[in-house]
Amino acid sequence: MDATKVIIDTVDRLRQRRTAPLVLELDLTEGLSDGPPSDPLSALLSMRKTSLTDVLSGLKRARKDSRVKALIVKIGTQPLGLAMVQDLRQAVIEFRAAGKLTVAFAETFGEFGAGTVPYYLGSAFERVYLQPSGDVGLTGVAMEQRFLRGALGKLGVEYQMGQRHEYKTAANTFTQDHMTDPHRESMGRITESVTEQIVAGVAEGRGLEPTKVRKLIDEGPFIGAEAVEAGLVDRMAYRDEVYDEVKQAVGDDALLLYVGRYAKGPIAKKLPRPGEETVALVHGNGAIRLGRSGRSPLGGGSAMGSDTVCAALRAARRDEHVKAVVFRVDSPGGSYVASDAIWREVVLTRKAGKPIVVSMGDLAASGGYMVSMAADAIVAQPGTLTGSIGVFGGKAVIGGLLEKIGVSSETVGEGANAGMFSSTNAFSEAQWARVNAWLDRVYEDFVNKVAEGRGLSRERAHELAKGRVWTGADAHAHGLVDELGGLQDALALARGKAGLAADAPVRVYPRLSPLERLRPADSSEDRTAAMARVRLEAWGPLAHLAGELGLPSYGPLMLPGGWTIR
Repeated sequence: MDATKVIIDTVDRLRQRRTAPLVLELDLTEGLSDGPPSDPLSALLSMRKTSLTDVLSGLKRARKDSRVKALIVKIGTQPLGLAMVQDLRQAVIEFRAAGKLTVAFAETFGEFGAGTVPYYLGSAFERVYLQPSGDVGLTGVAMEQRFLRGALGKLGVEYQMGQRHEYKTAANTFTQDHMTDPHRESMGRITESVTEQIVAGVAEGRGLEPTKVRKLIDEGPFIGAEAVEAGLVDRMAYRDEVYDEVKQAVGDDALLLYVGRYAKGPIAKKLPRPGEETVALVHGNGAIRLGRSGRSPLGGGSAMGSDTVCAALRAARRDEHVKAVVFRVDSPGGSYVASDAIWREVVLTRKAGKPIVVSMGDLAASGGYMVSMAADAIVAQPGTLTGSIGVFGGKAVIGGLLEKIGVSSETVGEGANAGMFSSTNAFSEAQWARVNAWLDRVYEDFVNKVAEGRGLSRERAHELAKGRVWTGADAHAHGLVDELGGLQDALALARGKAGLAADAPVRVYPRLSPLERLRPADSSEDRTAAMARVRLEAWGPLAHLAGELGLPSYGPLMLPGGWTIR
């Protein structure tokens, strides 16, 4: 009898798992990854981290799944980029419009600290719960810039920097002690644009007037009880109380399932059938550099290697089953030469007759914009930071510092400019002329390619360039971006341009089997040439020089400063 009972119970449990209502969960405590791991170390570090792609595809499928009744999202304190938050908000709003219950739960939206962007995400849900001890740090948007000129001067360090043009403000950190007027103008407009987006989103989600939301922002941060009274939160509750309420709403027999697990589902539903026409999804994440993608084991995040991304685009272009490509770009820029190599592969993909659509993440600026601008279409979220079409370069002169600490140096060389990039002495007049010629060449090439790719006159492209950073909303208004939306919108656009069905499958490129991942590449045309690796250097053989000069780690087409909006 005992064995029979075990069998019956097992069968009942299996039947329940196939038929019971589902409540999807998403835990954002550790954030989300935007794209597949770029190298073995990243794969190890992100083993338990859910990807944005899985969440978006899972929620899209769940909208039409009658078993799925609700979504519970725990919003943690791990910062999420504004564009990623807007991708999630869009998916939640569409899930909610399908008649599903959506619930946001946070232990705190900033522990009596800044929490504007996390709360902005929470405001998209039908119900917002806050732990009784939590706070709502709805305080607005601020961007801070620190200037090192005074401190460096005391140390005997002088910076010789050139930039194209006045809005390319990365050098200002070292050469100024305050914001220039263009610097303040650019950052002021970004904070204004982002605030407009957050106010509109919170007002719509919480059923408040925009003027009321503006007033609340000026009054924040809020203690939990104050947030409930202001209509920002529905009620204060602990996790167990939240889950009990959801189960009461959808049925006590409901099963919990993480969105990421739901998205992957049965393998047969995930993989395209042999010979089926597909959309290729190529990811380009991190600062742009020559060589392969990867990350430093000493920190600094992932990097977009030109060899890796170019090989992936080539592989997708040459696959007869791939009918369109979506290039997901999330990058502050970096090496001009590496960016140009990727730009060329985008151009070749378009010339091959395969539509290529860029989906911009949180950042697609400077070199990140360069690799995007030749696509058939660019899709960005309103909060994406993009543009920054410009260049800077130069060096730190540390001769004074060395003298102060008793260090002397001598140079022996052949060639008038052999020691040009030494940080001991300043550029000569002739050497500075070469630096400026290089800056002019890079800027002209960048702007001319913007004009060509975006169908603008050179003069108009220059007006929109000058190193200025734009939000996606403003970039769209100026023609630097074609559509506002997220990754799913870019995939839909690519399917439409290729004449594919709305549910045509998506494959991440490069597609490599476990065996291919182990063997060395036969040539640069081999798909395995796109394999990423862990590496320490970023400027290649000039890494030591870049570090000595205090230059950004990844190159001259770099978004200046820190641009995280929280």
